[in-house]
Amino acid sequence: MQRIYLDNAATTWPKPEPVYEAVERYQRDIGASAGRGAYREAGEAHRVVDEARLACAQLLDVPEPRQIIFGCNATDLLNLAIVGMLRRGDRVVSTVVEHNSVLRPLAGWREPLELDVVHVGCDAHGYVDLDEFRRECQVKPPRIVAINHGSNVSGAIQPVREMAAIARDAGAFVVLDAAQSLGHVPLTLPELDVDLLAASAHKGLLGPAGTGLLAIRPGVEQHLRPWKLGGTGGDSDARIMPEALPARYEAGSHNVPALAGVTAAVRYLQEHGVAAMAEHEAALTVRLMGGLADIPGVTIYGAPSEHRRLGVVSFAVAGYDPQEFATMLDASAGVQARAGLHCAPLLHRALGSHSMGGLVRLSIGWANTLEQIDAAIAAVEQLSAATI
Repeated sequence: MQRIYLDNAATTWPKPEPVYEAVERYQRDIGASAGRGAYREAGEAHRVVDEARLACAQLLDVPEPRQIIFGCNATDLLNLAIVGMLRRGDRVVSTVVEHNSVLRPLAGWREPLELDVVHVGCDAHGYVDLDEFRRECQVKPPRIVAINHGSNVSGAIQPVREMAAIARDAGAFVVLDAAQSLGHVPLTLPELDVDLLAASAHKGLLGPAGTGLLAIRPGVEQHLRPWKLGGTGGDSDARIMPEALPARYEAGSHNVPALAGVTAAVRYLQEHGVAAMAEHEAALTVRLMGGLADIPGVTIYGAPSEHRRLGVVSFAVAGYDPQEFATMLDASAGVQARAGLHCAPLLHRALGSHSMGGLVRLSIGWANTLEQIDAAIAAVEQLSAATI
């Protein structure tokens, strides 16, 4: 049975061939820790990390590569961005469309830091209510605004630049969760006008698992406290973290093999063009949503195909639990989906899908084809017909 992988919002698969080659080269030929030795291979490992930092800085139009911080995933870096910026008694404006990587740090530190946290609502398609957002920023100016760029449930891409302008007028720092958008749509730090941009490198960026990045607007590091403390390979006698970037925020050994893959992935994206890949994914999304909309018993949730959105399509099938339906899709046709609440419980409540146990999600990636999309539509149609 053919494997039809449509869970790219979790992690992209497959990766471009140069990514596999770069990881293998490190594992077989280098194998040293970066910044932890003076021998040749240790120097090569250090260069691998530097090359990844430079590639990501170029992609995001960040002027200084040292403003790119690496971690193990977007959750890791969002914790750094949020917890590192928070002070006791702060007000935080966020939204109901957020992933748990934002919701849980805010909830977990709400009581210990006596935070005032508000989550702005959204419309039936998953787009943030800008009027409510503006009111919440004006009624009592927040220190931090934590917002999602592209939803892993609704597919909606928020008007981040407009939201950032509202937040900046209120004197707030803007933390952006770009886990679902980086690599899937063209974006840069200056274009979005945010202070801190966190993203996974293993999703749209096409890098290996266990990688993520945080882009810091120059000067914002003066307000950002380290979240993890430990060894950095240098200045080992100091009892506190170094002041210099990126070491200030990169305690512990780097995931060098994964970062070798990140460099190869970013170069692949630059060579083929993020805009071209976005166009490819958008065309497949239109095809998928159109096909699903024609199936009796199927209800699509989230942003319409003509709106600015990602290739994330969530739906319910009458008579089926979402987990049950996703399991049957894989078993009957090799279509691999994700089902449930997708770590975004407030958004599912806002969309009305929480009480159903969430939705079935098909998410499109760079390597998907029109034939795979048509096969997925046919599989959904065949299974849904059994309950009608």
